[in-house]
Amino acid sequence: MTTLLHSPPPVVADDHVPPARRRPRAARILGYLTLGAAAIVVLLPFYWMVMSSLKTNNDVFTVPVKWVTTDPVWSNYLDIWSKSDLTTWLGNTVLLSAAVTLLQVFTGSFAAYGFAKVRFPGRDVLFLAYIGTLAVPWQSYMVPQFVMMSKLQLTDTLWSIVALQAFGALGVFLMKQFYETVPDELLDAARIDGMSEYGIYRRIMLPLSVPALASLTLITLVTTWNDYLGPLLYLRSPDLWTIQLGLKSFINQYNAEYALIMTGSVLSVLPIVVIFLAGQRYFVEGIATTGLKG
Repeated sequence: MTTLLHSPPPVVADDHVPPARRRPRAARILGYLTLGAAAIVVLLPFYWMVMSSLKTNNDVFTVPVKWVTTDPVWSNYLDIWSKSDLTTWLGNTVLLSAAVTLLQVFTGSFAAYGFAKVRFPGRDVLFLAYIGTLAVPWQSYMVPQFVMMSKLQLTDTLWSIVALQAFGALGVFLMKQFYETVPDELLDAARIDGMSEYGIYRRIMLPLSVPALASLTLITLVTTWNDYLGPLLYLRSPDLWTIQLGLKSFINQYNAEYALIMTGSVLSVLPIVVIFLAGQRYFVEGIATTGLKG
């Protein structure tokens, strides 16, 4: 009797596992394999870019492709500083990205609070009209915008990029969706206590929306940092070029220094990768909670 009580449970072989239990496991393995294959496809160009930055100019486009560099040319990361004005390019890019990101986060969150929590006539119509601008491609109003900047004498200045990108409908939409998850009773209690709408926005809404603000910050920062067409139209002086414009200086009429282009690309991507990894937790939390009403 004692032996029966303390005997271990029988081990069920995989052949005896019900099909209903084997099916989720197989689907999970298939999902992991699919995600792994997708990750390889996405990361492969970045890997090739890093490897190409360690090659000589003639070895970048060899056939077949050399995926592993046996003799890395580390001097490329020193030559690019001496052969270009990389410090100025990075400085302009950092300045523009920081200014545009701060302004878009402020204007987007402030306007979103008005659309989400302040009642006024025509609010919903105005919001739909503003969000509708997301469907209009920038190329359709690029020329009138340039004419307006020219009349204001803002072309060939960093102010032109800052003025054009200080407002964004995407940020308003993102923040409004998050603000709608905040209970109205909390704001009504603050109004009863005599707090103004500006105080509610600054003391209640902003502290509660840190994940959404982090998401908007990362999206705006990456978009502004990688922008090429905007600076190409408005920034003509070499001392105003961003890193994206500066890399084209390695391409002339007869030759292109592809190794240095890849080196500059690695240096331009590296700050964004570091910032994204540092704020990844807030970014994922902000995207996951945006639009959920509780």
